[in-house]
Amino acid sequence: MLRTDIDAVLFDLDGVLTPTAEVHMRAWQRMFDEFFTANAITPPYTEADYFAYVDGKPRYDGVRACLASRGVVLPEGEPTDPPDARTVCGLGNKKNDMVNRLLDEEGIVAYPGSVELVDRLAALGVPMAVVSSSRNAPMVLAAAGLADRFPVVVDGTVAAREHLPGKPAHDTFTHAARLLGVPNSRTAVVEDAISGVAAARAGEFGVVVGVDRGAGAQRLMDAGADVVVSDLRELVEEWPAP
Repeated sequence: MLRTDIDAVLFDLDGVLTPTAEVHMRAWQRMFDEFFTANAITPPYTEADYFAYVDGKPRYDGVRACLASRGVVLPEGEPTDPPDARTVCGLGNKKNDMVNRLLDEEGIVAYPGSVELVDRLAALGVPMAVVSSSRNAPMVLAAAGLADRFPVVVDGTVAAREHLPGKPAHDTFTHAARLLGVPNSRTAVVEDAISGVAAARAGEFGVVVGVDRGAGAQRLMDAGADVVVSDLRELVEEWPAP
């Protein structure tokens, strides 16, 4: 199905190419634990909240959605807010600082199966792009040694500059496909987040691949995935070696 119907592939980054989703999960946990405890907000933040309200979304959207689940409304603030500001942007910036600190301390190594698939596609000349809600995507790609594989990267910074709504809207994926010169119907999207899968389905992409890194295979299918894998190595044989 992929080999015959697909001319380009768009990859999410965190949780698809690199295990940075785990770093983001830990940073969200720390940030919300501190804020919820300091403000007596219940129930406590859990991993389920990450998948329900945060995963795959732009940073400030995740803050807003999780707070709303507890009936908490904060001023929006500005993207320049310091991390100690009691605003949506301030909390989002605090989380981002935690991510950067964890990456500096621990580094990042790409999933071997994902690298194998990317290398196979590169050898076949299949156009590829990264589409990520994170503004840290170029830094993470460089740290993982993948920057040279992706001439097109549509991240949170690009989305803000181009006024593109984030996932679960399909606009960032559609923008990347346009930059590659391939219609959505001939493009595959590879995502691990419910919001990302929903975005790809909304954009009527040719094939939507879910990668189950914890969201749950059935939930990914329910959101619109055509197929769910646990490792991208499972897709390598879809494109035989040249």
